[in-house]
Amino acid sequence: MSFGRPPSISTGFQVTPPNRGSFPLDHYEFMTRYLECLNRNSNASSECRHLNRDYLNCRMQNGLMEKDEWKNIGLADVKCDSEESKGAGVK
Repeated sequence: MSFGRPPSISTGFQVTPPNRGSFPLDHYEFMTRYLECLNRNSNASSECRHLNRDYLNCRMQNGLMEKDEWKNIGLADVKCDSEESKGAGVK
């Protein structure tokens, strides 16, 4: 074993996906809406958090990530855009 070097693949190194999936850039519709929102708000991402909630709701509803409470994700105080998002997650 050598410090400062990544582990060897032969020792069983496994790549694992992110816990909550990747952020909106993996889907064109959400990516364009999010980037437009950032442009309108001088790149202030806090103004675009409603899009984050809609995106994560879509992932939860389609089984691409585990359903979780909005407060655990940090979006409990964010109002949702879509009707579907209102009932998403575990409240």
